[in-house]
Amino acid sequence: MRFCAEQRLRRQSDFGHLRTRGRRCDCGAFTLWSAPRATPPDPFPKTWTPVPPRARVGVVASKAAVGNAVERARAKRRMRELFRKHQTLVPPEHDLLIVARGAINRLEYAEIERKFVEACRKAFPATAAPRSDA
Repeated sequence: MRFCAEQRLRRQSDFGHLRTRGRRCDCGAFTLWSAPRATPPDPFPKTWTPVPPRARVGVVASKAAVGNAVERARAKRRMRELFRKHQTLVPPEHDLLIVARGAINRLEYAEIERKFVEACRKAFPATAAPRSDA
């Protein structure tokens, strides 16, 4: 599934909403914040196309937590790819904020993916797919 431009959080107010009203899940290598969307999309935009609502994500990697620009970019790419692959675990009209930590680039991708899926299952139990190992 694609990761569209409409699925990116851009406004500071959206980030603030997630930090103040969202639920926090600590995953070791990153922190996941989730909340229902603060402002619904404009029902009559200038160029109206019937696009179903999708979950949105914002990714943060600070210099203090992650490191230099190369490490921050790698951390953000990894987190966006996780969201792209597993966006069906997040209900539509919900927002996620993923805050990377220093361990994000030291872990294997499979381990980070497992932690992300686990966090989504905790945050959104109704939309979580059944476990394959159960």
